[in-house]
Formats: sequence, C-alpha cells, structure tokens
Amino acid sequence: MALAVRLWRCLPVGPRLLTRTSGSRAQCSPWRFGGSEVLAHPGPLKRGLFFSALSYLGFETYQLISQTAVVHAAAKVEEVLEQADYLYESGETEKLYQLLTQYKESEDAELLWRLARASRDIAQLSGTSEEEKKRLVYEALEYAKKALEKNESSFAAHKWYAICISDVGDYEGIKVKIANAYIIKEHFEKAIELNPKDATSIHLMGIWCYTFAEMPWYQRRIAKMLFATPPSSTYEEALGYFHRAEQVDPNFYSKNLLLLGKTYLKLHNKKLAALWLLKAKDYPAHTEEDKQCLDPNMSFIISDTQKICPSRFNNKVPRPHHGNTWT
Repeated sequence: MALAVRLWRCLPVGPRLLTRTSGSRAQCSPWRFGGSEVLAHPGPLKRGLFFSALSYLGFETYQLISQTAVVHAAAKVEEVLEQADYLYESGETEKLYQLLTQYKESEDAELLWRLARASRDIAQLSGTSEEEKKRLVYEALEYAKKALEKNESSFAAHKWYAICISDVGDYEGIKVKIANAYIIKEHFEKAIELNPKDATSIHLMGIWCYTFAEMPWYQRRIAKMLFATPPSSTYEEALGYFHRAEQVDPNFYSKNLLLLGKTYLKLHNKKLAALWLLKAKDYPAHTEEDKQCLDPNMSFIISDTQKICPSRFNNKVPRPHHGNTWT
C-alpha cells in the first residue's frame, strides 16, 4: 500500500492533469489529459500504474540484493584473509598457495598481495625446480602489481611489489636490475611512510643499502656507464635500517640478526658482529629462510670473534615472539 501511495504521488493525475480546451469542448492532446477522459478510459491508467509499480519494485529489489551481495562479499574476503593469515603463521606454504589461487581474479588488494607473497614463498622452497621458480616469480609480480593498482595506499602492496621486482631482476640481466633499483627503493620508502611500524619494510631498505654498499667493482663500472647517477649506499646506512627494524620489532626475523652481524664485520667491529651472529645462529628456524640463515661458516666466524670477548656470550638469547614477517 505504501508503495502504491508513493507511486500515485509521482504520477500526473488528479489536480495536476491538464486539459487543452477550445471553447466549451475539451480536446485531446498527446501530452495532456482531461480528468473526465481518464475516468472514461481507466484501462490504460491501471496498466501504466501496474507497470510503474513493477519497475519501481524491481529497482528497489535490485538495490537491496546489490547491497546484500556487497556485504556478503566483504564478509567472505575477511574469512579468507583470516584463513590465509593462520596458514601463513603455521608455515603451511603450499596450503596457503592453494587457498589463495582460488581468488586470483579478485579485485581485493589484501588478497592479491598475500597471493604474491604465497607465490614467492613456493618459489623459495628447496623442492621447487628452476623452471617452476621462474614462473612463480613472474606470477608473484603480476599479483603484486594488481594489488598496487587496486589500492595505492596499501603499504604491503608497495612492499611486495618492490620485492617481486627485485626477484624478477635475477632473470633479466644487470642493466635491468640496476634500473629497477630506483623503483624498488621508491616503493620500500613509500611502504615505510605508510606504516613506520612495519619492521620488515625497514629491514628491506637495509638490504637495499647493504647490496649497493657491497656492489662489486665491475658492476659499479657498468652502472656508471649506464646511468649518470647510479644507485649507491654505505654499510653505515644499512646498519641504521637494521637497527631501526630491531627497535620496532625485536627478534622479528633471523635474517635481520644475520645482516646486523655481517654489516658489523664489514665495518671491522668483530665484537658486535659476534653478538648478532650468535643470535642469528640460535634463532629457532620456522621458515625456509630461517634455515638458510644457518650458514655453515657462521660457527667458524663466531668462534673466531668470541676469542676477543668471550664473556659477552654467556647470556641466553631471548626466544623471539612469533610476529608477522614479510607481511
């Protein structure tokens, strides 16, 4: 009844209906109707009202269904994200990848950057063939790029786009790799700007600095030939980022501990190098990358540096908490 009343008010009937007159006789007009004519021929009016009501009702129903679908889709995405984060924290790399690939056509940036991360994690597994690894690396870049297109305000999308560009550079030669370095740095810096509390983004900027600080002379020469101002950095700058990452989230990542030790070695500070290398060695290996940090040569390096200051290594290394890494 309420719908009919609203429709009736919107229709040109009642007092609003106009007639076109000539003398005492009413004349029909294609755009105006007399009240008496409407009453004399009620059929067309009833049909018009009926179809108008259907159209209006259909529009209202469409809006209601659309709103319900959006709410349902959002709830579904949240559910998938919770499952994905649980699998990631549990180290279930393959199950995580299988879950997220079901949503590879998604328009949601949060799903897409997680899929980029999962693709890369599969590529990093020791059992992945070189051919499959290359395919996954390029696949991860596409997902990260799409995530960034969907949401430029996502710090994780910026971070993973930079990581994936770096990985692809391993297959595209030194020229492309150096050219991409500017893009990588830009996105890491943007990720830190968007989320200053993300230790991983800060750590990655440290890796960027460390990489260019130790760049071999022949690569520097190529870089100078190709670029007017090739990317450069120092070990001191790298050390600053690694320490900053530890301040934000202590013991969050074995590789950050390892690189703190290696950077101090580059700076000829064996005492502090041994301290951080020992922490890296004693770090519980939860992931493939944690295992890779257990360098066979590390024990020799630590043994050599401990001769200088053995008393500094009596304390137990605190067990790290399970914070999100590479998220």
